This record gives sequence, structure tokens and C-alpha cells, in this order.
Amino acid sequence: MRSFRERDLTLLGVVSTVLAGLAVLAALNSDELPLIGSGGVTYVAEFAEAAGIDDTVEVRATGVKVGEVEEVALAGDRIRVEFTVAGVPVGDRSTVSIEIKTLLGQKYLAVHPAGDRPQDPGTPIPRERTRVPYDLGTVGNDLAATVGEIDADGLARSFRVLAETFAGSPRHVRDALDGVSALSEAIAARDGELARLLRNTNQVSGVLAGRDEQVTALLRDGEALLAEIQHRKDAIGRLLAATVRLADEVRGTVADNTEQLGPVLAELGRVTDLLQRNQDHLERGLANLAPFARLANNALGNGRWFEVYLCGLLPPTVEVGGLTVNPQGCRPPYGGGQ
Repeated sequence: MRSFRERDLTLLGVVSTVLAGLAVLAALNSDELPLIGSGGVTYVAEFAEAAGIDDTVEVRATGVKVGEVEEVALAGDRIRVEFTVAGVPVGDRSTVSIEIKTLLGQKYLAVHPAGDRPQDPGTPIPRERTRVPYDLGTVGNDLAATVGEIDADGLARSFRVLAETFAGSPRHVRDALDGVSALSEAIAARDGELARLLRNTNQVSGVLAGRDEQVTALLRDGEALLAEIQHRKDAIGRLLAATVRLADEVRGTVADNTEQLGPVLAELGRVTDLLQRNQDHLERGLANLAPFARLANNALGNGRWFEVYLCGLLPPTVEVGGLTVNPQGCRPPYGGGQ
């Protein structure tokens, strides 16, 4: 078997990249593969209204995602929803409902399996077995209208009359009626606050409905941000994997060259020991080299010639007529000769 260094690294890199890409593609589309995929069964359900769902809504059974909505289309006076279910048996009495997923209005399609025989995929699930959600905005509006129509003062008087009527009743009956009367009076005293609360709730739902596009864009941007973070995570993972492979290669290189590196490192250790033992001599040598370098610079640094000092051309120091000839003897003057 040939070693890793003897192989064609370019061809090996191309083949590895192609195989990795195919593996990622297969993992992302595993549900659609012919052998291991589980694309599921496609059913059709009829609803009275769309309730805000589209082909991006997921299908759940008992809270677990089991498929996706494929198409939402208008079919006469009803809405035709085509969806796929995988891993869950859908019986001939199964019901399908559109449920609210979040307070912001996101929906999902809920399948409630029932029946002794399987549902025929070619037969639509009728509207009698489908249900649409009751919108939060509609609930708030209806509740506000209902509370606004209640005569709180009249209700309080009615409960008060009941309490007085049953004044001669047993104690537990009187206590119960007194409690009901106190409750009605509390409701009457808080009637304005309750009405304002419901109006504010209606305004909040209206604001959320008016900002639906902005909320959708915010969620879409958040999804893009999470996708980018996942992408960066994969890049960091590949970097760490490449670092591990590089460490393995370096380890293998060191193992292959241990016999050559051992003597080299031993000789290098002896050289450093020798330099350490002769450190004082090296320092003195460098100190003595400084004057020589300075004089050499004086001799060579004034032009394209050498400045030379010849000693012995004149006799030693002598006295002539009271004058001293060659008082310095055979020594160059300080700073260089002439």
C-alpha cells in the first residue's frame, strides 16, 4: 500500500470534496431518497377558510412534526390544502385543524389520526372533519363587545336583591350569596378598567396585524442570521479538522525523521553547551574587538585609501637644542596616525 505522500494530492482533494458535497446533499434531501427516504403520503383536506397558512407551514401530529403543507389553493367556496404526512397512519375518521403556533399569528396544520381503515389519499378530507382557529383579535373584539353590553350596575343590584332574599337561609347559603354579591360589586367597580384593558388588547392585536410584514421580515432576518451562524460554525469545524490533520502529518513527519533529527539535536545541544561554557571568553573577545573595529574604521573611512602609521622611521626620543624630537616615541597618536 502506497504512503500518503506518494499519492496524487490534487486528485485526492478533488475526489474528497466531491464525496463530501454528495454526502451533504444526501443528508439534506434524505427524505426524498428512493431507498432510505420517507417522503410520506400526500393527502388533501378542505377548509372553510385559509386562516393565513401557506406552503411553508409544517404538519404536526401530537405536537411532533410529521410533514409539510405542499399547496394551498381556492377550490370554489372552499380552500383546498395539500399536505404530506410521514410515519403516522391517517385513518378514515381522522380530523385536520389549523392551529395557532405563536402569539404573533404563526400557524401549523394539526392531524388527529382516527379510524379503523386508512384514509384514501385520492379522496379529500371533507370540511366536516376540518377546523379553523378562532383568531385572537376576533376573541378580543367579541369579548369587548360582550362586556360593553353588560349592565354592571343592574347585575350588582340583582345579586344584592338575591342576597337580601336569602338572608334567612342557612349560613353557608348566605355566605355564598354574600360572596357573589361582593364579586358583582367588584366587577362593577372595575368595569371601566376592564373595558380599557379589552380596548388596549384590541389595539395591540390591531398593531400586530398592521405590522405583520415587519414581524415576518424580522423573523426572516433572524432565520438568515441563524443560518449564517451555522455556516460559520461549519467553517470553524472544518478549520479544526484541518488543524488535527496537520498535527497528524507533523507527528508523522517527526516520527519518520526521528533518526536524523536525534543526532542533529544532540550536536545542537553540544554546541549550545560549548557556547555557554565560553560565554566569558566571548564577552572579552567582543570587548577587545571594539578598539580594533574603531581603528579599522579610522583607517578605511576617510576615502578610497588606507591611512597607515609607520613606526621607526625617526629615531627614538632625543633632545636637540633643547627641543624634544619625536616625544611620543613609536606609538600612534590618540585617535589614529598621519
